[in-house]
Amino acid sequence: MFLFVVLLTGIIWLFTKYFGGTPYVFIGGLIGAIIYVIVTYYAGSRMALAVNSAKQIQKKDNPRLWRIIENLAITDGLPMPKVYIMDDPSPNAFATGRDPKNASVCVTSGLLEIMDDQELQGVIAHELGHVKNYDIRVSMVAFALTAIISLLADIILRMTFFGGGDREEDNQIFFILGIVAAILAPLIATLIQLAVSRQREYLADATGALTTRYPEGLASALEKIKRTGSVAKVQNTATAHMFFVNPLKPHSLTSLFSTHPPIDDRIARLKSMDTHA
Repeated sequence: MFLFVVLLTGIIWLFTKYFGGTPYVFIGGLIGAIIYVIVTYYAGSRMALAVNSAKQIQKKDNPRLWRIIENLAITDGLPMPKVYIMDDPSPNAFATGRDPKNASVCVTSGLLEIMDDQELQGVIAHELGHVKNYDIRVSMVAFALTAIISLLADIILRMTFFGGGDREEDNQIFFILGIVAAILAPLIATLIQLAVSRQREYLADATGALTTRYPEGLASALEKIKRTGSVAKVQNTATAHMFFVNPLKPHSLTSLFSTHPPIDDRIARLKSMDTHA
């Protein structure tokens, strides 16, 4: 998060240094980005569920899933989240919502089919770990900063061609810096966002294992998913970072920057845990 602030400050400095005076276009773009992020923050949960065609259920629709989520929520001291099922053969799950009071947990039909109760408990405990740790809020802050940095970098790239500053040599120097910043800043911001997301996955694994006191269940679920694969029927890059495991095709361009740590690393960490210490 500190690196995000440093990067954003550097872009603002570069913009004002190059164009001089009060950057009205810059301020307008910044305000627009903030409004967009606020709207996304409050509507993002519903959007994520909608784009993945998730259907809300009640206890009578799937007593097994409902019971597991209810018991784990009580164990974690969390309100009962809304429960959704996504019709997809790939075994996966995700949690969304800006806080525990507005949380939702969604699992795929494929996950319900191949997991035994202990494995399903491990996956659900992981997702409730995201809720308990406010990971959705952290992800939204990271997304907001990435969006703003990308927008400002794009403005710089476009406006460098219209000139600015008072001296020609200054123009040339900051023109070059502007081009470099516009190209590298979004990439660096994305890498920081991915690093944050990976760390939250490890944390949710640890939280889930401590909740169930049985890390072997979560590790077994990961091993089973590794064998069967986790590629979703419908590819959606916008919500891929929210899922339990990466739902994107492993050799696609979008998966080069994965928001998920390697499954083998997650399994190794879980197997090394001592929940009774």
